[in-house]
Amino acid sequence: MDRVSKRLPGNLSAWLLLAPALLALAVVIGYPVIRALVMSFEKDQARDPVTKLFVEGGNAGTSNYTYWLLQECPSRTGEMVPCPEGTLGSQFWLAVGVTLFFTLVTVALEIVIGFWMAVVMGKTFAGRALLRAAVLIPWAIPTAVTAKLWQFMFDPNGIINSVFGLDILWTSDAWPARFAVIIADVWKTTPFMALLILAGLQMIPADVYEAARVDGASARQRFLHITLPLVKPALVVAILFRTMDALRMYDLPAILTSSNDATRTISMLVVQQISFGPNRGSALSTITFLMIAIIAFLLVKVLGANVVRTQEDQRKAGRR
Repeated sequence: MDRVSKRLPGNLSAWLLLAPALLALAVVIGYPVIRALVMSFEKDQARDPVTKLFVEGGNAGTSNYTYWLLQECPSRTGEMVPCPEGTLGSQFWLAVGVTLFFTLVTVALEIVIGFWMAVVMGKTFAGRALLRAAVLIPWAIPTAVTAKLWQFMFDPNGIINSVFGLDILWTSDAWPARFAVIIADVWKTTPFMALLILAGLQMIPADVYEAARVDGASARQRFLHITLPLVKPALVVAILFRTMDALRMYDLPAILTSSNDATRTISMLVVQQISFGPNRGSALSTITFLMIAIIAFLLVKVLGANVVRTQEDQRKAGRR
Protein backbone atom coordinates (compact mmCIF):
# COMPACT_ATOMS: atom_id res chain seq x y z
CA MET A 1 0.00 0.00 0.00
CA ASP A 2 2.86 2.39 0.83
CA ARG A 3 4.52 1.81 -2.57
CA VAL A 4 1.24 2.37 -4.41
CA SER A 5 0.43 5.57 -2.47
CA LYS A 6 3.86 7.04 -3.30
CA ARG A 7 3.14 6.71 -7.05
CA LEU A 8 -0.35 8.29 -6.84
CA PRO A 9 -1.25 12.01 -6.66
CA GLY A 10 -1.82 13.35 -3.15
CA ASN A 11 -5.63 13.65 -3.33
CA LEU A 12 -6.08 10.26 -4.98
CA SER A 13 -3.82 8.62 -2.42
CA ALA A 14 -5.82 10.17 0.43
CA TRP A 15 -9.11 8.98 -1.05
CA LEU A 16 -7.66 5.50 -1.53
CA LEU A 17 -6.73 5.32 2.15
CA LEU A 18 -10.14 6.62 3.21
CA ALA A 19 -12.08 4.28 0.91
CA PRO A 20 -12.45 1.34 3.37
CA ALA A 21 -13.78 3.60 6.13
CA LEU A 22 -16.14 5.40 3.74
CA LEU A 23 -17.41 2.08 2.41
CA ALA A 24 -18.09 0.84 5.94
CA LEU A 25 -19.96 4.05 6.79
CA ALA A 26 -22.00 3.78 3.59
CA VAL A 27 -23.09 0.26 4.51
CA VAL A 28 -23.71 0.89 8.21
CA ILE A 29 -25.24 4.38 7.98
CA GLY A 30 -26.05 5.19 4.36
CA TYR A 31 -28.20 2.17 3.55
CA PRO A 32 -30.46 2.40 6.65
CA VAL A 33 -31.03 6.12 6.05
CA ILE A 34 -31.93 5.62 2.38
CA ARG A 35 -34.10 2.62 3.19
CA ALA A 36 -35.98 4.56 5.89
CA LEU A 37 -36.54 7.42 3.43
CA VAL A 38 -37.96 5.04 0.81
CA MET A 39 -40.22 3.36 3.40
CA SER A 40 -41.57 6.75 4.51
CA PHE A 41 -43.30 7.13 1.13
CA GLU A 42 -45.00 3.72 1.34
CA LYS A 43 -48.23 2.79 3.08
CA ASP A 44 -48.23 0.36 5.98
CA GLN A 45 -49.98 -2.96 5.69
CA ALA A 46 -53.73 -2.64 6.16
CA ARG A 47 -56.71 -4.95 6.36
CA ASP A 48 -58.75 -5.21 3.20
CA PRO A 49 -62.39 -4.38 4.08
CA VAL A 50 -63.68 -7.07 1.68
CA THR A 51 -61.34 -10.03 2.22
CA LYS A 52 -60.42 -9.08 5.83
CA LEU A 53 -56.82 -9.99 4.97
CA PHE A 54 -53.74 -7.84 5.44
CA VAL A 55 -52.47 -6.47 2.13
CA GLU A 56 -49.45 -4.38 1.14
CA GLY A 57 -50.11 -0.67 1.40
CA GLY A 58 -48.51 0.52 -1.84
CA ASN A 59 -47.48 4.09 -2.60
CA ALA A 60 -48.39 6.59 0.12
CA GLY A 61 -47.09 9.79 -1.45
CA THR A 62 -46.69 12.41 1.27
CA SER A 63 -49.59 11.15 3.40
CA ASN A 64 -47.24 9.71 6.03
CA TYR A 65 -45.72 13.18 6.47
CA THR A 66 -49.03 15.06 6.51
CA TYR A 67 -50.23 12.57 9.12
CA TRP A 68 -47.61 13.99 11.50
CA LEU A 69 -47.10 17.57 10.34
CA LEU A 70 -50.75 18.44 9.58
CA GLN A 71 -52.27 15.78 11.88
CA GLU A 72 -54.43 14.44 9.05
CA CYS A 73 -55.73 10.86 9.01
CA PRO A 74 -57.38 8.99 6.11
CA SER A 75 -61.13 8.49 6.47
CA ARG A 76 -63.11 5.46 5.25
CA THR A 77 -63.75 7.25 1.99
CA GLY A 78 -60.04 7.93 1.50
CA GLU A 79 -60.23 11.64 2.26
CA MET A 80 -57.80 13.24 4.73
CA VAL A 81 -59.50 14.52 7.88
CA PRO A 82 -58.15 15.82 11.22
CA CYS A 83 -56.84 12.95 13.34
CA PRO A 84 -59.15 12.00 16.23
CA GLU A 85 -58.01 12.88 19.74
CA GLY A 86 -55.88 10.13 21.24
CA THR A 87 -54.25 8.93 18.01
CA LEU A 88 -50.48 9.12 17.72
CA GLY A 89 -50.75 11.66 14.92
CA SER A 90 -52.56 14.09 17.22
CA GLN A 91 -49.69 13.82 19.72
CA PHE A 92 -46.93 14.94 17.35
CA TRP A 93 -46.75 18.66 18.09
CA LEU A 94 -47.16 18.05 21.81
CA ALA A 95 -44.19 15.65 21.66
CA VAL A 96 -42.18 18.25 19.70
CA GLY A 97 -42.93 20.88 22.35
CA VAL A 98 -42.00 18.51 25.19
CA THR A 99 -38.75 17.52 23.45
CA LEU A 100 -37.72 21.13 22.81
CA PHE A 101 -38.64 22.08 26.39
CA PHE A 102 -36.50 19.28 27.81
CA THR A 103 -33.64 20.22 25.49
CA LEU A 104 -33.69 23.93 26.28
CA VAL A 105 -33.97 23.57 30.05
CA THR A 106 -31.57 20.66 30.55
CA VAL A 107 -28.84 22.03 28.29
CA ALA A 108 -29.07 25.49 29.88
CA LEU A 109 -28.78 24.05 33.39
CA GLU A 110 -25.96 21.73 32.37
CA ILE A 111 -23.96 24.62 30.86
CA VAL A 112 -24.15 26.64 34.09
CA ILE A 113 -23.57 23.76 36.50
CA GLY A 114 -21.02 22.07 34.23
CA PHE A 115 -19.01 25.27 33.86
CA TRP A 116 -18.93 25.72 37.63
CA MET A 117 -17.86 22.11 38.12
CA ALA A 118 -15.14 22.45 35.46
CA VAL A 119 -13.73 25.58 37.11
CA VAL A 120 -13.62 23.80 40.49
CA MET A 121 -12.00 20.68 39.03
CA GLY A 122 -9.45 22.82 37.21
CA LYS A 123 -8.03 24.25 40.44
CA THR A 124 -5.08 22.65 42.23
CA PHE A 125 -5.98 21.19 45.61
CA ALA A 126 -5.60 17.97 47.58
CA GLY A 127 -8.00 15.28 46.41
CA ARG A 128 -8.57 16.76 42.95
CA ALA A 129 -8.12 13.38 41.24
CA LEU A 130 -10.65 11.79 43.61
CA LEU A 131 -13.15 14.57 42.88
CA ARG A 132 -12.79 14.12 39.14
CA ALA A 133 -13.34 10.37 39.46
CA ALA A 134 -16.41 10.91 41.68
CA VAL A 135 -17.92 13.36 39.21
CA LEU A 136 -17.85 10.66 36.53
CA ILE A 137 -20.04 8.26 38.52
CA PRO A 138 -23.45 9.63 37.38
CA TRP A 139 -22.26 9.63 33.76
CA ALA A 140 -20.95 6.06 34.04
CA ILE A 141 -24.25 4.67 35.36
CA PRO A 142 -26.44 3.29 32.55
CA THR A 143 -29.44 5.48 31.75
CA ALA A 144 -31.92 2.69 32.51
CA VAL A 145 -30.42 2.26 35.98
CA THR A 146 -30.49 6.03 36.52
CA ALA A 147 -34.16 6.15 35.55
CA LYS A 148 -35.09 3.36 37.97
CA LEU A 149 -33.02 4.98 40.73
CA TRP A 150 -34.83 8.30 40.38
CA GLN A 151 -38.15 6.51 39.99
CA PHE A 152 -37.70 5.05 43.47
CA MET A 153 -36.67 8.46 44.81
CA PHE A 154 -39.67 10.21 43.19
CA ASP A 155 -42.14 7.60 44.43
CA PRO A 156 -45.05 9.12 46.43
CA ASN A 157 -43.54 7.42 49.50
CA GLY A 158 -39.96 7.93 48.33
CA ILE A 159 -37.09 9.92 49.75
CA ILE A 160 -37.88 13.19 47.93
CA ASN A 161 -41.36 13.58 49.41
CA SER A 162 -40.21 12.29 52.80
CA VAL A 163 -37.24 14.63 53.17
CA PHE A 164 -39.01 17.78 51.96
CA GLY A 165 -42.40 16.95 53.47
CA LEU A 166 -44.16 16.97 50.10
CA ASP A 167 -47.13 15.07 48.74
CA ILE A 168 -46.49 15.21 44.98
CA LEU A 169 -47.11 12.54 42.36
CA TRP A 170 -43.82 13.15 40.60
CA THR A 171 -44.20 10.54 37.86
CA SER A 172 -47.95 10.90 37.26
CA ASP A 173 -48.86 14.59 37.25
CA ALA A 174 -47.88 16.56 34.14
CA TRP A 175 -45.49 19.26 35.37
CA PRO A 176 -44.00 17.32 38.30
CA ALA A 177 -43.21 14.50 35.84
CA ARG A 178 -41.47 16.95 33.51
CA PHE A 179 -39.43 18.41 36.35
CA ALA A 180 -38.53 14.89 37.49
CA VAL A 181 -37.15 14.08 34.03
CA ILE A 182 -35.18 17.35 33.96
CA ILE A 183 -33.66 16.73 37.41
CA ALA A 184 -32.67 13.17 36.55
CA ASP A 185 -31.20 14.13 33.18
CA VAL A 186 -29.21 17.06 34.58
CA TRP A 187 -27.84 14.84 37.37
CA LYS A 188 -26.67 12.23 34.87
CA THR A 189 -25.30 14.28 31.98
CA THR A 190 -23.82 17.39 33.65
CA PRO A 191 -20.51 15.53 34.29
CA PHE A 192 -20.16 14.99 30.53
CA MET A 193 -20.57 18.72 29.93
CA ALA A 194 -18.14 19.50 32.79
CA LEU A 195 -15.42 17.24 31.38
CA LEU A 196 -15.61 18.76 27.91
CA ILE A 197 -15.43 22.28 29.35
CA LEU A 198 -12.58 21.22 31.65
CA ALA A 199 -10.62 20.03 28.60
CA GLY A 200 -11.05 23.48 27.07
CA LEU A 201 -10.03 25.25 30.26
CA GLN A 202 -6.81 23.24 30.49
CA MET A 203 -5.82 24.40 26.99
CA ILE A 204 -5.69 28.05 28.12
CA PRO A 205 -2.08 29.12 28.82
CA ALA A 206 -1.47 30.08 32.44
CA ASP A 207 0.67 33.08 31.42
CA VAL A 208 -2.41 34.72 29.88
CA TYR A 209 -4.08 34.86 33.30
CA GLU A 210 -0.82 36.01 34.90
CA ALA A 211 -0.50 38.88 32.44
CA ALA A 212 -4.12 39.88 33.09
CA ARG A 213 -3.51 39.97 36.84
CA VAL A 214 -0.42 42.13 36.35
CA ASP A 215 -2.52 44.54 34.25
CA GLY A 216 -5.02 44.77 37.12
CA ALA A 217 -7.89 42.77 35.58
CA SER A 218 -10.48 41.63 38.11
CA ALA A 219 -11.73 38.04 38.38
CA ARG A 220 -14.89 39.02 36.51
CA GLN A 221 -12.91 40.65 33.71
CA ARG A 222 -10.61 37.63 33.42
CA PHE A 223 -13.64 35.35 33.14
CA LEU A 224 -15.45 37.46 30.54
CA HIS A 225 -12.48 38.47 28.37
CA ILE A 226 -10.14 35.48 28.72
CA THR A 227 -11.90 32.34 29.94
CA LEU A 228 -15.10 32.59 27.89
CA PRO A 229 -13.48 33.48 24.53
CA LEU A 230 -10.76 30.84 24.84
CA VAL A 231 -13.03 28.06 26.11
CA LYS A 232 -15.62 28.77 23.40
CA PRO A 233 -14.52 25.95 21.03
CA ALA A 234 -14.90 23.29 23.74
CA LEU A 235 -18.13 24.88 24.97
CA VAL A 236 -19.65 24.87 21.47
CA VAL A 237 -18.79 21.18 21.04
CA ALA A 238 -20.30 20.38 24.44
CA ILE A 239 -23.50 22.29 23.63
CA LEU A 240 -23.81 20.60 20.22
CA PHE A 241 -23.31 17.12 21.63
CA ARG A 242 -25.73 17.62 24.51
CA THR A 243 -28.37 19.32 22.34
CA MET A 244 -28.41 16.49 19.82
CA ASP A 245 -28.44 13.95 22.63
CA ALA A 246 -31.35 15.69 24.40
CA LEU A 247 -33.35 15.92 21.17
CA ARG A 248 -33.10 12.11 20.92
CA MET A 249 -34.07 11.53 24.56
CA TYR A 250 -35.97 8.28 24.98
CA ASP A 251 -35.02 5.83 27.71
CA LEU A 252 -34.97 8.21 30.69
CA PRO A 253 -38.57 9.53 30.39
CA ALA A 254 -39.83 6.18 29.06
CA ILE A 255 -38.67 4.35 32.19
CA LEU A 256 -39.03 7.13 34.75
CA THR A 257 -42.58 8.24 33.86
CA SER A 258 -43.75 5.25 31.79
CA SER A 259 -46.59 6.23 29.44
CA ASN A 260 -47.19 9.74 30.78
CA ASP A 261 -48.32 11.87 27.83
CA ALA A 262 -46.79 14.97 29.41
CA THR A 263 -43.27 13.56 29.04
CA ARG A 264 -43.63 11.82 25.68
CA THR A 265 -40.71 12.83 23.45
CA ILE A 266 -40.41 12.43 19.68
CA SER A 267 -38.24 9.33 20.06
CA MET A 268 -40.86 7.73 22.30
CA LEU A 269 -43.49 8.54 19.66
CA VAL A 270 -41.32 6.89 16.98
CA VAL A 271 -41.01 3.67 19.00
CA GLN A 272 -44.75 3.58 19.67
CA GLN A 273 -45.57 4.16 16.01
CA ILE A 274 -43.21 1.46 14.72
CA SER A 275 -45.19 -1.17 16.61
CA PHE A 276 -48.28 -0.10 14.62
CA GLY A 277 -46.67 0.69 11.27
CA PRO A 278 -42.98 0.92 10.36
CA ASN A 279 -43.50 3.04 7.24
CA ARG A 280 -45.30 5.81 9.06
CA GLY A 281 -42.67 5.48 11.77
CA SER A 282 -39.96 5.95 9.12
CA ALA A 283 -41.59 9.22 8.11
CA LEU A 284 -41.50 10.40 11.71
CA SER A 285 -37.85 9.30 12.00
CA THR A 286 -37.01 11.31 8.88
CA ILE A 287 -38.76 14.38 10.30
CA THR A 288 -36.83 13.94 13.56
CA PHE A 289 -33.53 13.62 11.67
CA LEU A 290 -34.21 16.80 9.67
CA MET A 291 -35.23 18.69 12.80
CA ILE A 292 -32.03 17.72 14.63
CA ALA A 293 -29.90 18.57 11.57
CA ILE A 294 -31.49 22.02 11.22
CA ILE A 295 -31.08 22.80 14.93
CA ALA A 296 -27.44 21.68 14.85
CA PHE A 297 -26.79 23.84 11.78
CA LEU A 298 -28.39 26.88 13.44
CA LEU A 299 -26.37 26.33 16.61
CA VAL A 300 -23.12 26.24 14.64
CA LYS A 301 -24.11 29.44 12.83
CA VAL A 302 -25.17 31.24 16.01
CA LEU A 303 -22.38 30.03 18.31
CA GLY A 304 -19.65 30.14 15.64
CA ALA A 305 -18.46 27.49 13.20
CA ASN A 306 -14.80 27.73 14.24
CA VAL A 307 -14.88 24.98 16.86
CA VAL A 308 -11.18 24.17 16.39
CA ARG A 309 -8.72 26.81 17.45
CA THR A 310 -4.96 26.71 17.26
CA GLN A 311 -2.56 27.92 19.91
CA GLU A 312 -1.90 31.00 17.76
CA ASP A 313 -5.63 31.82 17.84
CA GLN A 314 -5.56 31.52 21.62
CA ARG A 315 -2.55 33.85 21.91
CA LYS A 316 -4.25 36.46 19.70
CA ALA A 317 -7.45 36.23 21.75
CA GLY A 318 -5.39 36.56 24.94
CA ARG A 319 -3.62 39.70 23.64
CA ARG A 320 -6.99 41.26 22.78
